[in-house]
Amino acid sequence: MEKINIEFSGNKVEAVLNGTNTARKILESLPVAGSASRWGDEIYFSIPVEAGLENGTAELEKGDLAFWPPGKAFCIFFGPTPASIDDRPKPAGPVTLIGKIANIKDISVLRLAPDGQPISISRIV
Repeated sequence: MEKINIEFSGNKVEAVLNGTNTARKILESLPVAGSASRWGDEIYFSIPVEAGLENGTAELEKGDLAFWPPGKAFCIFFGPTPASIDDRPKPAGPVTLIGKIANIKDISVLRLAPDGQPISISRIV
């Protein structure tokens, strides 16, 4: 389990990456930065990582981090999305689960990241 920081607008959220090959590739690409896009209670942005779907799932919980291969997107799920049928996040398509927000209490700060907001991910050493 490797720790990362997700930063935007002076806010910092700590997360942990799991042991998947995709998470390892993302870790090796850090630091990365981009422009946040919002889809309901999901923040996503493209990162310079090539990876196919690994143990693909559409079943997620609040605080899950995922990689969406078609968009090369790092995804942060913190509540329902337009595809949700209840209060759990649902991705637009199958994703690779790559980690989780370390402290579930930090999730509320993610709602402060508007569309187009600069966002970055770095490794905690």
